[in-house]
Amino acid sequence: MELVQKLIETHDLTKDEFAELIRASEDPGTAGLLGEEAVKLRKQYYGDKVFTRGLIEFTNYCKNNCYYCGIRAGNKNADRYRLTKEEILECCSQGYALGYRTFVLQGGEDPWYTDEKIADLVRTIKSGYPDCAVTLSIGEKPYESYRLFREAGADRYLLRHETANEEHYGMLHPASMSLKVRKQCLYDLKELGYQVGAGFMVGSPWQTPEHIAEDLVFLKELQPQMVGIGPFIPHHDTRFAEEPAGSVPLTLFLLSVIRILLPKVLLPATTALGTMDPLGREKGLLAGANVVMPNLSPVRTRKKYELYDNKICTGEESAQCLGCLERRVKSVGCVLAKERGDAVQ
Repeated sequence: MELVQKLIETHDLTKDEFAELIRASEDPGTAGLLGEEAVKLRKQYYGDKVFTRGLIEFTNYCKNNCYYCGIRAGNKNADRYRLTKEEILECCSQGYALGYRTFVLQGGEDPWYTDEKIADLVRTIKSGYPDCAVTLSIGEKPYESYRLFREAGADRYLLRHETANEEHYGMLHPASMSLKVRKQCLYDLKELGYQVGAGFMVGSPWQTPEHIAEDLVFLKELQPQMVGIGPFIPHHDTRFAEEPAGSVPLTLFLLSVIRILLPKVLLPATTALGTMDPLGREKGLLAGANVVMPNLSPVRTRKKYELYDNKICTGEESAQCLGCLERRVKSVGCVLAKERGDAVQ
């Protein structure tokens, strides 16, 4: 409890202290205390608002071979697709009519979508919906590419670091990828004025409390405006197919810790959480989260964007999905806010 008190008072701990706190995560008293403080801080900065992000998964081609991912380049069984510019704009049109004011363009690292194509997409969306934010989640790019997207009007960028430990990173990724490059991308994005999102998987193969502690230390140093975490879920066409999934209680515990560590952060109750537990997203909100990311992608492609097995909401129309979410959010005393939902400065 001493560590809980210190975290609440200082919004920080050392790496060793974080590791010790994580080892105590199964203690209901500790988790309860952190959850209460997390919700208090969320209410202090954001009230009862939960912000929506309209997710458009526009390509499942990827040049990378991350060992845990269902759309990695080496998966010959993946049913590949790319949305056209017109299809993406149709998703935005439907989303705007439903009240979404942030669009998240998410995809694998697909070289077919050149920097110019991405910049053109961003410009078109921003000119059509000037009151909306555009978030990109398209992986590692050179500084100049990020600058081009920013100048085209992109507001935010999501790039999970996945693990802040070099050795652990090497266990999850091929040698062609490096943690150093990933971190540099995040710092480049910050320098260019994006609202930046980082994050990691909870319970990925070989992850230890020390690894998670390093993630938390890195997040404190980076000071991102958004942090996305969710339980690791295996995919049947990867080398980790037989590995156990990550823990929902530990994910919830860490959501509370991150809210206290970075009180003004935008914190999603992720799809992975909802996939692992039917009430996962509601529990996420009760642990301090304040963002949900419903899917605006065409129904025919949703099952194909399969990063992990059994992903939820792959068959619902966008409007149905939103109605369901509104009820879920209301059930835990929150309200779905149809606005841009920028991070508090």
